[in-house]
Amino acid sequence: MSDIMVSVRGEHELRVTPERAVVRLTVTADGPQRGAVVERIAALAEPLRDELAAHQASGAVAEWSSERISVWADRPWNADGARLALVHHGTIGITAEFADTTAASDWVGSVGLRDGVRVDGVDWRLTPETRAAREREAATAAVGVAVARATAYASALGLSTVTPLEVADLGLLGHPDQVGAPMPKMMRAAAFADAGSAPDLGLRPADIVVSAAVEARFSAR
Repeated sequence: MSDIMVSVRGEHELRVTPERAVVRLTVTADGPQRGAVVERIAALAEPLRDELAAHQASGAVAEWSSERISVWADRPWNADGARLALVHHGTIGITAEFADTTAASDWVGSVGLRDGVRVDGVDWRLTPETRAAREREAATAAVGVAVARATAYASALGLSTVTPLEVADLGLLGHPDQVGAPMPKMMRAAAFADAGSAPDLGLRPADIVVSAAVEARFSAR
């Protein structure tokens, strides 16, 4: 009996607790005088920077950055369609990557209640080392699933030996006329939690999903 070709797909998914919290804030101020708006922005941003510097010194923050003040002006319209006096607007964006997710939750809960400070969101991440290790783990497990499926198919046909011929990311073992087709990603890892504006901003991040999927071909005899 000639060898039979067996083509299968293997998938595996891991759920990993986030290790880093990237907090994004915007400090805002408005007023009729440009100088007063700049001073107000600086006064609001200074304690935030001081707190982040202290958190970084303690190890709770891995890194943080602050944008330069952006100021612009416009003349709003009133309900009667008349132009009002010039209003100046100012903003500063601040981003902080917390290595301590509990400290991140506490800090967001504090700054989210301050006048002129808006919490834009929190992105949950893994460290590069953990992400790479979990991706390798997921890929290894996905190949194992493919081998198990091929073995099961062969056994159902009364065959006892399977030999791997090809293994690749999804889409790479397609027919020749599918070469130009979009290729699905082998791995993904994403999670986001909106900090919101409620008084209790205790952050409860969802697990980060790391997944892998492969296609494989075996000969069975």
